[in-house]
Amino acid sequence: MDEMRPSSGAAAHLGLASIFPPGLQAIYGECRRLYPDQANPLQVTAIVKYWLGGPDPLDYISMYRNLGCPGQDVPEHWHYVSLGLSDLYGDNRVHEFTGQEGPSGFGFELTFRLKREAGETAPPTWPAELMQGLARYVFQSENTFCSGDHISWHSPLDNSESRIQHMLLTEDPQMQPMQTPFGHISFLQIVGVCTEELQAAQQWNGQGILDLLRGVHIAGGPWLITDMRRGETIFDIDPHLQERVDKGIETDGSNLSGVSAKCAWDDLSRPPEDEDDSRSICIGSQPRRLSDKDTEQIREALRKGLEINSKSVLPPISSQKHSHDRPQSRKDSLESESSAAIVPHELVRTRQLESVHLKFNQESGTLLPLCLRGRLLHGRHFTYKSINGDTAITFVSTGVEGAFATEEHPYAAHGPWLQVTDMQTLLHHKKCSVSFHILLTEEFVEQMLADVQDLSTRDVLPKEYSWPDKKIKISVLPDTVFDSPLQ
Repeated sequence: MDEMRPSSGAAAHLGLASIFPPGLQAIYGECRRLYPDQANPLQVTAIVKYWLGGPDPLDYISMYRNLGCPGQDVPEHWHYVSLGLSDLYGDNRVHEFTGQEGPSGFGFELTFRLKREAGETAPPTWPAELMQGLARYVFQSENTFCSGDHISWHSPLDNSESRIQHMLLTEDPQMQPMQTPFGHISFLQIVGVCTEELQAAQQWNGQGILDLLRGVHIAGGPWLITDMRRGETIFDIDPHLQERVDKGIETDGSNLSGVSAKCAWDDLSRPPEDEDDSRSICIGSQPRRLSDKDTEQIREALRKGLEINSKSVLPPISSQKHSHDRPQSRKDSLESESSAAIVPHELVRTRQLESVHLKFNQESGTLLPLCLRGRLLHGRHFTYKSINGDTAITFVSTGVEGAFATEEHPYAAHGPWLQVTDMQTLLHHKKCSVSFHILLTEEFVEQMLADVQDLSTRDVLPKEYSWPDKKIKISVLPDTVFDSPLQ
């Protein structure tokens, strides 16, 4: 990382309290509580600070040597602590100071525990680059992280050949939530996981998989220490754990309520050249902007879940329950400037459609069984938010307010959403400034689940599913289709 360098923390620790930034001092105080003999830890420091135009949002990442806890079978490891997601200075140079009662900055800092290899005398610095990548996402999107969130990374965390290619987030087992002069802070620990463990977290929930990891010593143990040399998943180590996941999905459903994806839809009721067709609004012109009402509805539907896209960092959409703790100046998860302007509500009309075609890329398509089994059959919603424009497809229960699809009119388009519903299910689709609702029966949801259950990331594309009697078709297409402006 060109803009960062390992450095000593001596100057910071030996500085006078009166001139030492209070937010920084508070975090150092918590670290000194855990490591009283390491008052001068090795640090990775941003050479040009973010508030001076540098690319790295974290001013510092402190690195400590933790001896573990033999009584709990916790091995020796390196403990990394970020400084910069919270407000360190209180002078608005990075975060707006809104008082002591709310969160400090984004309200959290990141930590990471990496198993110490035999003979290592200094901590590897690659975790600092990983933490900076996550921090950049937070600063750029203003999405916050929560315990239980999962992050799809699709690459070994240390750029090796490791199977540890994704992350879960949980509370740090040693660092306590704290109050600073600029607000409160919690400490979220990054936990490296295998692809199979990430998928299990998506299908069930992150907290459930974290609990399983805590019970498997070589997969993390009670302090969830990441071992980049781990070659087996928890399901390889203990096959019975898969039964616990399956039972959890059946009992609890999935906590994954949304992903950013490559997706689209077409109205097959009218010819493509029709000026009112959803595609004609987008192609060759700027998409219409959404009204405040539509924007708020979309934000409410899309606050929570996991982002899946072509970028290396795939964090979750922030949980709604945490959004109220953020300063009012922070944007909510999926609110953007393109959705901020007002379009006259009378220009957005509702129309009934006869037939529809849903399109997903392969990664999005593999989540359809999760959507149907883990969410819809439990009366919950699931959102696909397009990364290529103002498009969103959300499956939700019929109890959601604002639904405009009915049993009499099972296919309806209005404003920015496509909605599909049955006795359990409603699908919202946002396509530029066109909405679409589809009403399904619960029996049909079961039929769809049986038909798409064979979807996998190894399928030869394109792959199509069609239900002519219901006048709906789903296509799973290569990514290149969605990269074209005429998709």
